[in-house]
Amino acid sequence: MQEDTFYQIRRELHQHPELSGHEARTARFAEDKLQAFNPTKIIRHVGGHGLLVEYFFSEDGPTVLFRADIDAVAVQEPDEIPHHSQTPGVAHKCGHDGHTTILLRFARMLSEHPLTKGRILLLFQPAEENGSGSKAVLDTKVLDYYQIDKTFAPHNIPGYPLHAVLCKEGSFTCAVVSVSITLTGKTSHAAEPQKGISPIPAMLTIVDELSRWNNTDMQSDDYFLSTIVEIHVGEEAYGVSAGNGVIRATLRAKTDKLLHQHAEQLKNLVATECERTPGLQHEMEWLEPFSANENDPQSVSLVKSAAIRNNLPYLELQTPFSWGEDFGLFTQQYKGAMFGLGSGENCAPLHSPQYDFPDAVIETGATLFYTIAEENQEL
Repeated sequence: MQEDTFYQIRRELHQHPELSGHEARTARFAEDKLQAFNPTKIIRHVGGHGLLVEYFFSEDGPTVLFRADIDAVAVQEPDEIPHHSQTPGVAHKCGHDGHTTILLRFARMLSEHPLTKGRILLLFQPAEENGSGSKAVLDTKVLDYYQIDKTFAPHNIPGYPLHAVLCKEGSFTCAVVSVSITLTGKTSHAAEPQKGISPIPAMLTIVDELSRWNNTDMQSDDYFLSTIVEIHVGEEAYGVSAGNGVIRATLRAKTDKLLHQHAEQLKNLVATECERTPGLQHEMEWLEPFSANENDPQSVSLVKSAAIRNNLPYLELQTPFSWGEDFGLFTQQYKGAMFGLGSGENCAPLHSPQYDFPDAVIETGATLFYTIAEENQEL
């Protein structure tokens, strides 16, 4: 049975997860499977361990890119899952094993039922989880060789009915960035704090102000959420007045523009607070950036039409998801859309130890891809 073949592929991927930037085995495995599906061309080492796969049908017609992410996350998986991870502390807890398998199944469809015109690009993208993969792919300039008309990517979504298709115009996932703020002053005896330079007053103000900026109403265009993930100051030394501190946080907003505004506001806040404490130095490091996925209306219409044509429930979202997704950088550069695939209302949450991608969604995702590719030819 064809489904069983791809179920087995997905489970083998699941057993051998690799973290962002280390997906060499995953790429080799995908390339080995692709050989049976007769691609026109395979380009290796795209943005690291990525693969770009071309199916050429004719010079006439559009070029459409479909993307799957291939990396895993640093989570320990329980052994009770029959096909559990063989790599300690690493597991496919975001469903990238399923996304990769969807793209492989789509490749087989293209091989068995070639389109009449245009070309299809399949991107097996590395390093999605840390937000560096899409930039690395784009920086290679390999996509500049093609005139890409549209681009699409799925993401499985636990908590929604199995096989449901979720989409919306505009922001589908938020713009997100992490920040590490290091404040360096001077330690002193706890009995003489005036002889030191304490980061604590500045830290308290920064944390308080970040909280004040929050607007957690997802219906609002000004939605913004800052989450403090770590605060560290001083040591367990009761005779010492602290001289150093660190604040780590994530910032998220519906659009790249609004996120950038708040990031600049934070830079000014940190600089101002350090000036109020003479001698206090600061350093800010920006990490794991994710651009907002900005879904193009025509691309969303194609997703909706493909869902209806395949008798799949279509759910039009009213608000974006608050998490970040590295596909956003592609939708900033090309017209396209990210859409959700319901993983089941009782499916464990993403990134949780109990999560496992539902195999039944493989055929759903691949069929949607094929239908989108077919219908886009008629535009």
